[in-house]
Amino acid sequence: MRRYTEILAALAISAGMALHAQTNEMVIQTKKLGAEIQPTMYGLFFEDINYAADGGLYAELVKNRSFEFPQHLMGWNTYGKVSLMDDGPFERNPHYVRLSDPGHAHKHTGLDNEGFFGIGVKKGEEYRFSVWARLPQGSAKETLRIELVDTKSMGERQAFATQNLTIDSKEWKKYQVILKPGVTNPKSTLRIFLTSKGTVDLEHISLFPVDTWKGHENGLRKDLAQALADIHPGVFRFPGGCIVEGTDLETRYDWKKSVGPVENRPLNENRWQYTFTHRFFPDYYQSYGLGFYEYFLLSEEMGAEPLPILNCGLSCQYQNDDLKAHVAVCDLDSYIQDALDLIEFANGDVNTTWGKVRADMGHPAPFNLKFIGIGNEQWGKEYPERLEPFIKAIRKVYPDVKIVGSSGPNSEGKEFDYLWPEMKRLKADLVDEHFYRPESWFLAQGARYDNYDRKGPKVFAGEYACHGKGKKWNHFNAALLEAAFMTGLERNADIVHMATYAPLFAHVEGWQWRPDMIWFDNLNSVRTTSYYVQQLYAQNKGTNVLPLTMNKKNVTGAEGQNGLFASAVYDKDKNELIVKVANTSATIQPISLSFEGLKKQDVLSNGRCIKLRSLDLDKDNTLEQPFAITPQETPVSIEGHVFTAELEPNTFTVYKFTKK
Repeated sequence: MRRYTEILAALAISAGMALHAQTNEMVIQTKKLGAEIQPTMYGLFFEDINYAADGGLYAELVKNRSFEFPQHLMGWNTYGKVSLMDDGPFERNPHYVRLSDPGHAHKHTGLDNEGFFGIGVKKGEEYRFSVWARLPQGSAKETLRIELVDTKSMGERQAFATQNLTIDSKEWKKYQVILKPGVTNPKSTLRIFLTSKGTVDLEHISLFPVDTWKGHENGLRKDLAQALADIHPGVFRFPGGCIVEGTDLETRYDWKKSVGPVENRPLNENRWQYTFTHRFFPDYYQSYGLGFYEYFLLSEEMGAEPLPILNCGLSCQYQNDDLKAHVAVCDLDSYIQDALDLIEFANGDVNTTWGKVRADMGHPAPFNLKFIGIGNEQWGKEYPERLEPFIKAIRKVYPDVKIVGSSGPNSEGKEFDYLWPEMKRLKADLVDEHFYRPESWFLAQGARYDNYDRKGPKVFAGEYACHGKGKKWNHFNAALLEAAFMTGLERNADIVHMATYAPLFAHVEGWQWRPDMIWFDNLNSVRTTSYYVQQLYAQNKGTNVLPLTMNKKNVTGAEGQNGLFASAVYDKDKNELIVKVANTSATIQPISLSFEGLKKQDVLSNGRCIKLRSLDLDKDNTLEQPFAITPQETPVSIEGHVFTAELEPNTFTVYKFTKK
């Protein structure tokens, strides 16, 4: 019997040793406060792709509101006697329409607007219709009927919201009425009838929800802007992206055209209009209604540092092989002046030329711009030779503004290896790296920044997303691998100062590129699992990195680390220890978190575990099931200074403990 007991005891010890050997023991050094994590560490990148601006974040519901599309009535259907005119009151938008009596008592003059994939309105909400109008023939007054209609209705009436509008001046004047629909309709039409016998001129026809983000009249769609704010971004990069370059320089994003009175901001052709013939949208233009003032204002209201990107004199290099498509280095003066003027617009006193423009738009206080990017995704010697004069000019006038350069479109390779030394030579403050890569790349990049030169420029991971091989759409596994990769960003916060997922938005009927972080239709939006990964990092970024190792090595998904990636931070403002662990393996991984360096009297309490996981790796949130996969928080307890848990397969987890 004694012998049998000894055998059982030996087996128990052996089993215990086996279990111990299987546990992934991670050690967090709490006394060794590492690099300070920048407030800009996790943020947002916005580009007008996938109808992200007009038809998306910008809340305007009317397409081609100023009749400036090359096909001037694109988006409009006219009936009766409608004439296109070109001597309007706004220099940059000269076109307007003239509505005249149709010449018969039983005929009608007017026009319909189709909006962006229809006009989405909600029951009981208010919508502000506005128009610039005049009476060209000097009559005392003429009347219009403004309607929201359902052209597919089986009811007795198509209109479900109606208001009359009286035009009473021969001078151009802005008029408005409020429409309050009694039904919800995602694809309504705006209809304007001339209901009197005279002639009326109409320009800049607009329809906005009254309830925009922060109530701004030329405002943003509330649910989409709120989704951005809910991330708590530290930096907001705008306006792109490839639209900064343009298909040609004439269609580059020109910030000076995007400020001032909205009705006088000219139309711009979108760089993405002609790019993808397999998903082709020939009516894709930029109204510039969402311009640099609105971007700066959104940054301020979200609490994010603005990061505007300006053209460096190069049009899109993917689309232009001939050097003649670009500005010669000797002819860059106006482009450089644009950069200097932008800083003045953002930071200048109200008595400066561009500071006054900002003040006249309603913001006399400066926006306190700290960063500026010159060029987007340029490459070759053409880029640094153009970047250099920008850097010299900006340093001379604004030495405190940090300048972001680029390492090109790839995460490694010839151009990348050429541009990084050039950015060091030019003393760029940050270098923008882009990586749209498959699963294998993300799994291999956990230690990417561990050996970067700490003396050179800092890193801005400006565009990244996991593009699944054969699965180039949003799905949970891609988000999980992004979370795993981001542990390496966090661990290297001394060199990585900014990171932004891309692209940000996509309309379900107007997308050309995927995956994307937030999807939407005309009335609803959905936050993907990639969104929640970004949010979990941004809301739990801490203030300082803490060393975290397993067998004295960083946890980077390397061989022998069982598919685990991990990082740790300390939040000195909240006195919290925060550990992020991604289990990319298909098996349960027992883990222990040992918080070394604490005093005996230090107590870790208020333990919380936030998990993001899915049994179906190909699944994601959808408009129909927007909350299918969301972070789930549960309380956890810790024994002394060591926490143990079994981490489920394919799971991203944030562990938080308060030190008392």
